[in-house]
Amino acid sequence: MGGMYDERLTAPRSWWLLPVGAGLSLGLILLRFGPVPGLIGLVVGAVAGAVALSGYGSARIRVVQGSLVAGQARIPLAALGEARPLDAKETVAWRSVKADPRAFMLLRSYLPTALRVEVTDPADPTPYLYLSTRDPQALAAAIEQERARTATVTPPR
Repeated sequence: MGGMYDERLTAPRSWWLLPVGAGLSLGLILLRFGPVPGLIGLVVGAVAGAVALSGYGSARIRVVQGSLVAGQARIPLAALGEARPLDAKETVAWRSVKADPRAFMLLRSYLPTALRVEVTDPADPTPYLYLSTRDPQALAAAIEQERARTATVTPPR
């Protein structure tokens, strides 16, 4: 299918030490009440931390069937304007000092680059989408390719 793009914004491998630390912390806190509560704390803390980190890293960006799907949002490409890849310096600026509080942001600080997509729908107060991505050029190209593909397909009457 033309324009297909699918990226999962997984957390870096080094971040998986955080659930281990959470488990050790809770285990040490509960160790005061005995070895069994300490062991339970270790397991519960590690599992809870892993579930939280997995959920955080499960956000996806997809371009499919004339839409851009970013996290829970599904935006028709017809409502979007220019897609501009941001380098590392611009990425930091657009998620901090240049950020508009009305913008839709799928932000992952561990990703050094992003894509900024203008929203052209006059009924939508969102000025732009800020999407953290590992490959902003490929995402921008997929949006343009899918936009071109859906523009050539005429809907049945």
